[in-house]
Amino acid sequence: MSIRPWVVVEAPDDRGLRRVTVDGETAGSAWSMPELRRILERLGHPDVDVTDPARVHWRGGDSDTWPDRPRRRHTAALLMTAGLLASAVLNAVIGWPDASGAMTFAQRLTGALFVLSAPVQAAAALAVIDHWGKRHSRVSGATVLLGVLTSTAADGLLLLLWFEEREYTPYLLVFMPLCCWSVWALWLLLKERSWKGVTHPRKFAAGVFVSALLTALSLVYSTMYEPTVAPMSLALKAEFGTARADRRLPFVQVPLKLSVKNTGSFSVYIVVDDFTVYGRTADYSEQGSFGVQDWRRSIDEYGEEEAERHVDRIRFAPLSSDRFYEPGVLLESGQEDAREHVFQLPVNTKYDLLHVDLQLTYMRKDRGRIDVAAFGQAHASWRKGVGQSYCRVAGCLGRLVYLGRVWHNNNLINVTRGARYVLATWSAKEGPRYSISPYFTTGKAADAAEEKKNLERFGVSTVQVRSEISVAELLKSIPSPRPS
Repeated sequence: MSIRPWVVVEAPDDRGLRRVTVDGETAGSAWSMPELRRILERLGHPDVDVTDPARVHWRGGDSDTWPDRPRRRHTAALLMTAGLLASAVLNAVIGWPDASGAMTFAQRLTGALFVLSAPVQAAAALAVIDHWGKRHSRVSGATVLLGVLTSTAADGLLLLLWFEEREYTPYLLVFMPLCCWSVWALWLLLKERSWKGVTHPRKFAAGVFVSALLTALSLVYSTMYEPTVAPMSLALKAEFGTARADRRLPFVQVPLKLSVKNTGSFSVYIVVDDFTVYGRTADYSEQGSFGVQDWRRSIDEYGEEEAERHVDRIRFAPLSSDRFYEPGVLLESGQEDAREHVFQLPVNTKYDLLHVDLQLTYMRKDRGRIDVAAFGQAHASWRKGVGQSYCRVAGCLGRLVYLGRVWHNNNLINVTRGARYVLATWSAKEGPRYSISPYFTTGKAADAAEEKKNLERFGVSTVQVRSEISVAELLKSIPSPRPS
């Protein structure tokens, strides 16, 4: 008969788990007496008397020493699993729009990193079962730690982006609790040194650091550097054609040739545009004057900064006004469009010059996206009932109103910001107006500094071209009207 006990139950470890050996070979580990009996029963010894020192040897405590707290352990494992799975879903939802449809490679890379972090966190959630269980795998703790570090980095980044504006967003109800959870989870894993099972912990830490650094650099490049340096320009042309006499009326038909070409690297959304033809009248003097007082009076009375020695009191009267595009139209890179507009002018007109002003306001597609379906619909503010819905800001009465949601080019910004809306209004007499603000659907007054910041963030710019022609030159081929 051997003097060595048949069954040996080792002292509890720091979690309360006791290793069990039978005949010198490890048979498993047990949290409690019922679990010990299941191990022995599985080995074909269901009737072992655990209180018999000749059969069972207890080290570091007797058969009543079971310090495991299953409720606390199960609760921690449940919270860890729930947090990892919630963070995985959140990262996949945030990253997928950029990974699948971003305009630039850097933005797609950022989205892909967020999407790829989801399976890492899901794998960590599966490793929780082993790490808070018998720990059969040596790397289960490190896997859980990697998942929690990924969640901490993502949730911390979202929180930092949110603090920049501190606006309400539904995602705040998700990533704010997850941020608190990640701090607790990281503290718990660091406290128990969960990386102990990794063969090369320094290489593991270096890999985590490099991954986090690449993610941060990709985000900074995609949200700040690349949209700033990418070239963007539009070429506009406006010129008068050859006038033709109207056979039935004492008018001439004047063609106006307009063209727009996107010479930039990215597509743009048309926010609003306008072209207006003006007829100029003035008072002429052979002696003339070029004094400062005359120039000041011209500005005060007519708002005209132009100065000529023999011309005074310059005035411009609008003759024809229209739009080249409807708001919301997408103008692709390299696309060129042309249009000819014809307006009427009396043969014996009093105007000496014709002046055309073509201006176009656009938003860069690499900076944001517009809800074209909503923004492309015109709403007349003077119609009954419509003004209450679409004219909640000052200055849109008597104008066509266009309103639609606008999103940033990076979904990380979208989920940490409140909703933004682009507003454009147009009137044939007063020209276009536009703005981007979160307040157009609430009636709250928008701050001018904030509107300016929004316009810069979305890359909203205005380009214009002006052209003049002498009426004498325009009508030189038109026969003079016969005296009545």
